[in-house]
Amino acid sequence: MGRFRAKHLPWYRWLLNTLLKADWAMLAIVLILMGTGFLFVFGVSQVVGGRFAHQWRGHLLWLCLGSLVATVVALLDYRWLGRYSWLVYLAGLGLLALLFTPLGMTLNFSRSWLRLGVFGQVQPGELAKPATLLFTSWIAAGPLVKDSRLPPFIPVFLSIVPPCLLIVLQPDMGTALIFIPFALAISLAAGLRWRWLVLSTVLFLVAAPLGYTRIKDYQKDRLKVFLDQPVRAGVAALSPFLDEEREQRLDDATNRFLTRSRDAIHTDWNAHQSLLAVGSGGWFGKGYMRGTQHMLGFLPQTVASSDFVFSVVAEETGFVGTATVLCLFAALILRCLHTALLAKDLLGRYLCVGAALIFFVHVFINVGMTIQAAPIIGVPLPFLSHGGSFMLGTLILVGLVQSVHIRSREDEGK
Repeated sequence: MGRFRAKHLPWYRWLLNTLLKADWAMLAIVLILMGTGFLFVFGVSQVVGGRFAHQWRGHLLWLCLGSLVATVVALLDYRWLGRYSWLVYLAGLGLLALLFTPLGMTLNFSRSWLRLGVFGQVQPGELAKPATLLFTSWIAAGPLVKDSRLPPFIPVFLSIVPPCLLIVLQPDMGTALIFIPFALAISLAAGLRWRWLVLSTVLFLVAAPLGYTRIKDYQKDRLKVFLDQPVRAGVAALSPFLDEEREQRLDDATNRFLTRSRDAIHTDWNAHQSLLAVGSGGWFGKGYMRGTQHMLGFLPQTVASSDFVFSVVAEETGFVGTATVLCLFAALILRCLHTALLAKDLLGRYLCVGAALIFFVHVFINVGMTIQAAPIIGVPLPFLSHGGSFMLGTLILVGLVQSVHIRSREDEGK
């Protein structure tokens, strides 16, 4: 299991000594978030009933499985995992490639799930996140970056291209989007110069209109729902400075751009009902299992416990409850960055920084989705949203950060 100093200790003493070096503050935060998520998944399943009545059982099963896997990952030396990260990376790509075989399943317009028979289904894109983070961190910490004049973002971003491409082809833009911020964070930590960052930003802005023309109609509808109010507010602000003819042309162009397909009613509905749920919670909420938006079906039952679980939390616990959840996430991210500072090598530092960015982006986008501050792109909330593959992938990230923390204290107690 990697490089352990206490090789001659009995296994149970070694296990105890290793676990005592874990970041217990971070573990406490994770356990509170996991417990909160279970309570609300259970509450939604009991209130909604029907085929969702036993959803909490699957959620609990994945919590236990994910915790077990995270413990194993934490006990393994991350440096040993780094040496074999290319195998984990290739395995992740292999699972993504299997989606385009008869084993792949299409749900909600996306071919993102693999059939596993009696074991249900798994979403390889969620497992590809920790696998790619490990490989990308190993690349950034290796001689390819350290001993060459090659800008660090080139090998780092090349390593995320294959999984991103396979995920975009599903298509699942939300999952693919998560890879870019952690690759950028690792590049910055590896010494990326700001001129490269500016150049990359300019290229992205130039390529964005072309990318918009290539996405599916339902994805365009989601962006239009998000952009509707800001665009119309901007047009209203410009109107006093335009003559009548130009104002009319601008209004016509705005209406043409924001016109959505017939199927967009579902996207409009979800966004509107989620905002109502969040706003109706007030300061202290309506009480546990008393949220009317999901109980009466206004917030669709299929998303109340997954992508929009934060809306349920906001309605039932109010501002105080949601602020507490967000503070816990902030503390979790800070613990990851704290471990990055303690790390004894670049690989550990990059792993922790990357994990912190993954947590941050998920929280930022998911909470933004519920209050129309971000487009609805199907990004779940860590530890709270129902979803087995996502829970497993998220807890693997926790295990990697814990592995770094344990090794940062391996000289203690000798």
